[in-house]
Amino acid sequence: MAIPRIPLMSTMMAMLFVFTESGDNNRAFSPCSDTTVQKSDGFTFGIAFASRDKFSYNNTMLSPCDRRLALSSASSQISVFRPKVDEISLLTINTTSNFFPSDYGGYMVAFAGRKYAARSALAFASNSTYTVTSFTLVLEFKKGRLQNLYWKRDGCSTCSGNSKFVCLNNQDCAIKTIECKGRGGSVDCSLGIQLTFSGTDKHYSVLNSWYEVKNLRQYSLYGLYSNLAESLTSQYNKFF
Repeated sequence: MAIPRIPLMSTMMAMLFVFTESGDNNRAFSPCSDTTVQKSDGFTFGIAFASRDKFSYNNTMLSPCDRRLALSSASSQISVFRPKVDEISLLTINTTSNFFPSDYGGYMVAFAGRKYAARSALAFASNSTYTVTSFTLVLEFKKGRLQNLYWKRDGCSTCSGNSKFVCLNNQDCAIKTIECKGRGGSVDCSLGIQLTFSGTDKHYSVLNSWYEVKNLRQYSLYGLYSNLAESLTSQYNKFF
């Protein structure tokens, strides 16, 4: 189960308080903790927002958990989630109140772990011209330990032919930022992240949720979350 909304934190030193569910035996709650997991455990990871240069040190890209990046002293924000291992989750990051990605550099990196640090590649979220609101993230494990985090793109198939969107770099559907709430428009441009898992847990059980999504990409996963009011997809004729 994902924590659907966590207040964005300006520092990694903030403490995260969560309630564990029955069957959740993972007691590592910080995104910078090292742990191994099994199916039904909760797993905590973070998404950091900053300009692309803030994720590098001496021209080497590092995990946000690496103190050399000093993200807490930079213009950055961090969101923390705890989904249930091998369940398909839809994570949302609210951009209609006091946060908008372009105000913090417009790029994001998903991450977890310190000694066994893993991070995603940079992903563009927003600038003054365009904003991307829909993402798919895969957490890859080996014997229960996180190995990598992958942003999966669909090549703009979900917005093909829709004049409200543009295709950025032949991989991401984007809306004009001026159409977003708080930027002069009326569209809720909150970020939606479809989260899935692959690999094996600490008992060597196979994690299958990514393959389920991969086989169903032609359908809208947003439809599984009907309680998400005023989603971007509903505002534009549910083009997903």
